[in-house]
Amino acid sequence: MTIFRNLLAFVAVSLALTGCLNSSGAPQSSFTLLDGSSRTTADLKGKVALINFWATSCTTCVAEMPMLVSTYEKFRSRGYETIAVAMSYDPPAYVVNFAQTRKLPFPVAIDNTGTVAKAWGDVNVTPTTFLVNKRGEIVKRFVGKPDFAELHQLIDRLLSES
Repeated sequence: MTIFRNLLAFVAVSLALTGCLNSSGAPQSSFTLLDGSSRTTADLKGKVALINFWATSCTTCVAEMPMLVSTYEKFRSRGYETIAVAMSYDPPAYVVNFAQTRKLPFPVAIDNTGTVAKAWGDVNVTPTTFLVNKRGEIVKRFVGKPDFAELHQLIDRLLSES
């Protein structure tokens, strides 16, 4: 019986560490936006937020950006926010040019030092996207392009929660 209990405890800890059991709180971080202002995770409380780590050199990131824009446009009036965080290795001039030429409607941040990516679980693969609920808990992590139909259903559900 003790072996069984120990095994159950091990499985529970393993699942918790991989994020399969409960939502974990989004890390306290500050995003430096292209206009020089900043936003923090605390500013996102009460909203459903998508934090997308990307790079201008990442073909998947560039390909998914129009879908991130349409997702933002679809849900923003209901309390949905997107912050696109450019990786530290991305030249700031490229990020600014990309955001301006594509007329990105959501805040774009540059993680010059890599501090934000490190805080969010040492993100080093792009795109990596986190969906955060109104209570500031990470409910889903996507590595690679999300299934946008599934993402939209999840956002809709989270926005309906009080």
